[in-house]
Amino acid sequence: MKKNSLLILFLTVFTIVSCDSDRIYDEYITLPESSWNKSNAVTFNFSVKDSINKKNLFINLRNNNEYNYSNLFLIAQINFPDGQIIIDTLEYDMADVSGKFLGEGFSTIKENKLFYKENIIFPNTGDYIFKVKQAMRKNGNIEGIEELEGISQVGFRIEKTQ
Repeated sequence: MKKNSLLILFLTVFTIVSCDSDRIYDEYITLPESSWNKSNAVTFNFSVKDSINKKNLFINLRNNNEYNYSNLFLIAQINFPDGQIIIDTLEYDMADVSGKFLGEGFSTIKENKLFYKENIIFPNTGDYIFKVKQAMRKNGNIEGIEELEGISQVGFRIEKTQ
């Protein structure tokens, strides 16, 4: 029975991994205590070997029920090998109008795959850096939320386009 369970587990993992043929890069960083400090930029280092084909970029987030907002503001930055830097301010919906969290998942954890850039071509091969910070504020406050509760993991994903 134990051998059958291990075989089923192995086949399930193999199937999931092999079905993800569009993935070029995919990494998650776990935030301590599901809390994102406003000065904590989550950083991903990746290499680009293909400067010809188009790619889609995603910011992946895992949030739990401690996330108290219907949207999310982020500041994203890409550092290119040649020194160029692109900074974007982004807003994403995290819940529908009734307050139900968007994203995938059956438990209290929801996974959100958020489009960042679509059909882009990296102009140079080499090493890139992607950084993302939360930029949430409460209404009427200029200062940002110091500790954004309810975000457990932040990810960055690059996919081949179809």
